[in-house]
Amino acid sequence: MGGGMGSESLGAEKQEAPDAEAILRETQRRLEARRASRQPGVVRLQRAVYWLARHWVSLTNTVIALYLFGAILPAPLMHAGYTDAAALFYRFYRGFCHQYPFRSWFLFGEAAAYPLREPIPIIEMNRLRSFVGNAHLGYKLALCQRDIAIYSAMLIGGLAYGIVRRWRRIPPLPLWLYFAFGIMPMMLDGGIQWLSYAIWQLFPGVLSQPFETIPQLRTLTGALFGLGVIGLGYPYLGEYFDEVKQTLSKRYA
Repeated sequence: MGGGMGSESLGAEKQEAPDAEAILRETQRRLEARRASRQPGVVRLQRAVYWLARHWVSLTNTVIALYLFGAILPAPLMHAGYTDAAALFYRFYRGFCHQYPFRSWFLFGEAAAYPLREPIPIIEMNRLRSFVGNAHLGYKLALCQRDIAIYSAMLIGGLAYGIVRRWRRIPPLPLWLYFAFGIMPMMLDGGIQWLSYAIWQLFPGVLSQPFETIPQLRTLTGALFGLGVIGLGYPYLGEYFDEVKQTLSKRYA
């Protein structure tokens, strides 16, 4: 019996050995992780990533707000006589938008918009891009009506998301819903306009005049698209950054 019990004890010790080794490996891993975390560069990077994971909503909303503000600012600058400063903003945003005056909002003039009454060739459209307005008509914003609606809706949606997510989880917008109400209306409104102008220019006589949408439709379709971007993208970003926070908290406390 004594021999049997000794064999059983020896067998138990052999079974426990791998668990002890696993504990040692885990302890060593944590020590290495803690040692690495004490390196100044690693610590700064960890803190930066953790800060971004905590404040990404506020940061993104701030960037959108500044971008939108920069598109509106040239009109007040022109009105106040700071034409050189305004020109810098118009030049910067020209790389992101066509800036056609007949598809833009105006400030400090007799009307908020001046849609085309008669169609004009595309070459003439491009020549008018440089027209920013005057004291009588007012001064255009640096982004077109649709773009202003997109970024305004993104800012409003982003602010609402940042408030609501504090109390409840917000699921991503279904992709089909975003396509149906965010992408398709803008594609139809802007796409038909672009296609009709191309046919009107390339095949004279096929169309008596091209389709020119109205400011209200540009604003509506742009706003739907912008809200869709927030409804689809922000929940996925939220899940990703939540995982980043949890990982950093567990690994480096």
